[in-house]
Amino acid sequence: MVEMAMLVGAGFYAAQALAPQSTAVWPYDSYHDLRWLLVYHDSWQAFVAGLLVVIVVRGLLSAALTGLSWPQRVPRPSIRWLVKRNLEVAALATVIISPWAALSVAFSAVALSWYLFASVIPMLVIAPFLQRAGVVARWWKGLPSVQLLAWSIVNFLVITAASAAIVSVPDWWRVPVAGLAGAANGLLWRRTVTAAALHRRLRWATVPVAPLAIVVTMVAAVGVPPLLGVASGTTGQWRPPIVVEPLPQRVPYAVIVLAGFESSWNGQEPADPRVERFSYRGLDRNRRPLPYPSQATHRSLDSSAVLLAAQVDALHARTRRPVALAGESEGALVIRTYLEKLPRGPVEAALLFSPLILPGRVYYPPPGHEGWGVVTGWQLRAIAAITNLTRRVDNDPDEPFVRSVIVEAPFYRNRILCPVPEVRMMAFLPLISAAEAPSGEYTHIPVVEVPALHGGLLSRRSIHERAIAFLSGEPVSQPWRGYELLQRLGAAWQAPPLVLALNPIWVTTREGDPALSGRICRPR
Repeated sequence: MVEMAMLVGAGFYAAQALAPQSTAVWPYDSYHDLRWLLVYHDSWQAFVAGLLVVIVVRGLLSAALTGLSWPQRVPRPSIRWLVKRNLEVAALATVIISPWAALSVAFSAVALSWYLFASVIPMLVIAPFLQRAGVVARWWKGLPSVQLLAWSIVNFLVITAASAAIVSVPDWWRVPVAGLAGAANGLLWRRTVTAAALHRRLRWATVPVAPLAIVVTMVAAVGVPPLLGVASGTTGQWRPPIVVEPLPQRVPYAVIVLAGFESSWNGQEPADPRVERFSYRGLDRNRRPLPYPSQATHRSLDSSAVLLAAQVDALHARTRRPVALAGESEGALVIRTYLEKLPRGPVEAALLFSPLILPGRVYYPPPGHEGWGVVTGWQLRAIAAITNLTRRVDNDPDEPFVRSVIVEAPFYRNRILCPVPEVRMMAFLPLISAAEAPSGEYTHIPVVEVPALHGGLLSRRSIHERAIAFLSGEPVSQPWRGYELLQRLGAAWQAPPLVLALNPIWVTTREGDPALSGRICRPR
């Protein structure tokens, strides 16, 4: 309630969903602390000092909660033992959880759903083990009981539901709702400590299961990004129907189709001469798009927008038709950057497929500089170095594409799904983006929301038909009523955004801050 009152009093709208985790059972309490710390430190010294404070405060608070929750049927350890043990667990939890908290911050930078799930799923795996750590001596050996596993799942569900309730009620009503969440946390502490203290018949009692579970989750995180990229169809050669089939005659536009991050193109022409693939390498001497490798998609959004402007002019000159743009994921951001920063010329329609929802919510400086999130940046570089071992093309948290998003965060945080004068616009949102979007407004243009992962929407026949209907001038819109509910349910697991006014790189912007208002597309 204290944390919630401070956040409501400060008008910090986007971070209020985190308050129920401040007294949650391990590991969600440390996950709460680390996300705040990883976003809100501006030097190595500030991070180290904050880390020490977090460990001490969390250890003492957990020792008190463990002691209060101890079952009467079992002799309670001394206060000294509880304090010592929970301080040790708090320090250990910061080491174990820190990579996942850093991935949560990475999600807030680029709003890609796999980062969110890769940061939350390990919490579910290691929760039953860490919940034993402050209670029993040899917590790392043996399997946790079924009761402890069940209570850890209930803990996750309670946090999710409490955060969704908080963002669903008016401002100051959130304080008593946070109080109810705290009461639920107290009951969960009691049940969890009881389940851990009374569990005597361990399965695999001599096996160090907890370290193995932690290692498995880390190894899995290395393999998840490439697998998700393959599953969503966002990597390699991309051949959606709009490329392989002729356009209906009722479509009045020439169309440029922009693929997403780490796509590639071998130069094969689309079936219809009115359609062109956007090239992340630019045009050849004949003003035709060049084939490009996946590495070319790592360029900055501004430079891609300049290439798009040249291709728009070339296509318009060749076809004498107005131009429509259809972009997926990174391609959608390129379109929005072009429409914002460059003369739109003959462009009269834009379709955004799987656009990133309010990216640029956090910051970390480039190597060799200090600033907000400096330690987080080095953590992400270390994680990227490990995940790159399984990738064909390396990813880098400082590559031009990512850096352009976080440097231009005020724009991307506010205006991706905002209307552009004299341009017909439509967004096709996968349902997964509901969990990606912070609570509050996310669009001011017509949307179609469909059950899907990020990427690959334009390859679906049903989506292709709706896109053709839009290009033919027909009204197309299908917002899903459950989208906002899923948006609220995901609020608990996002990192707190960095307030725009705090970062010197962002302070000159004329944009409002959705983190404080929950609103986008505000007048400059």
